[in-house]
Amino acid sequence: MAVQEARQGADGGEPWGAHEGGCTCGDCPHGARAGHRRAVAEFLLMRDGFAAGQGLPAAVAHSASASRQWVSEELTQSAEAVAERGRAEGAAWLARLWRRTAYAVWASVVVLLLVQALTAIGAGWTAARTAGLAAALVVAGSLTAASWFHRARGGVLAPVIGEDNRLSTSRAVAVAWVLFVAYAVLVLVGRLAAASDGRERDALLSGLELARGAGVVTVLAVVCGIAVLVRRVVGLRVLGQRLQKVRADRPRAADLLTDDSGRGTFADIQYVVIGAVALLFAGVRLARRPDQLPDLPWGLAVVVLVSAATYVAGKYAEGGRPVILSVVRSREAGDLDGPIRTGDDIEIRGAGFVPPGAQRADRLSRMVVRIGPVNVHVPLVPVAGGFSNPTDEVLTVPVPADVEPGRVEVQVVTAAGAETNRYAIDVTD
Repeated sequence: MAVQEARQGADGGEPWGAHEGGCTCGDCPHGARAGHRRAVAEFLLMRDGFAAGQGLPAAVAHSASASRQWVSEELTQSAEAVAERGRAEGAAWLARLWRRTAYAVWASVVVLLLVQALTAIGAGWTAARTAGLAAALVVAGSLTAASWFHRARGGVLAPVIGEDNRLSTSRAVAVAWVLFVAYAVLVLVGRLAAASDGRERDALLSGLELARGAGVVTVLAVVCGIAVLVRRVVGLRVLGQRLQKVRADRPRAADLLTDDSGRGTFADIQYVVIGAVALLFAGVRLARRPDQLPDLPWGLAVVVLVSAATYVAGKYAEGGRPVILSVVRSREAGDLDGPIRTGDDIEIRGAGFVPPGAQRADRLSRMVVRIGPVNVHVPLVPVAGGFSNPTDEVLTVPVPADVEPGRVEVQVVTAAGAETNRYAIDVTD
């Protein structure tokens, strides 16, 4: 019954409760969110019920293999409905995000104004404060205009969202440094435009010399180069099946510090933390010396470069191609030992079968095992809180009757489309 509701909800039918106590039809942001949450709740209820042995029809309850296949197909259909709702919710979330990013940008301008007003007490308002505020207005106006043109892709965040629909750490760090350097140059431009004394203008022009801002320029060049390099590296590794990437429903702030599965990664964390500390130091130097580019000390610049090198090395080290290590006949308690026959279950043991970020049911249901010329979908076996099959190290699938006896090859195709090595097994009558 829950599967029918989920299926009808995916088609826009009434079981989703459209326009009853709040829109859940998916045509508006609030409806997409509510529809997704309801689909998730129905799926979890179904999965836990099947895990407890409830809801099986009498026609398949007598056969373990038939009931497992039926449960897997029902869960797959429900999971696809959840995934469709999740994609709709993610698109709606991105569409309304651009307003929030614009509000955040202008809130930063207000904070800058308040800080300048408080620090001006006693010291007085200076031309440097006016130039800083004017530069902030220019940057904020530019970002707001850009966010409107990219309002369907997250507004200001559009440039830092990667092809996998996650926030990119390398792009975020590079964009932060680009905006800071642009702001610093605009401050000097504002001061130069307001300067009336020739000596003051010469001093401001000398503040743009490379000798003054060599550290900042070096860091800017490195982080921008890394943003381009990492995109190239990840793309080539995905095409070479040495890295598995699964698209996310929507970007999250945690993406800057975690991998695709949501676990914190040292390379990303240290790159963001050290980059943020260096950027804060450069901001303080700009506030103290607004007549020149921030003179980032070479010691701190080298620390940022080491952090960047660590980040790139981490990108090269992550991932790996899925691999089959062994294939054995699955044996229940009390079964006799024997060869693999058609109709038997086999355990495929290896590593990397479940890519990071593919732990959801709709992703797991896409896994396929090739046994000779036959493609076998890996059945979903629910347990309380998750699934016992498939897992990252072990897959259990039946040997179909269409497989001819003799030596056949086994190969796994993961949810990300990566293929494992071929492993030969002997199948008997």
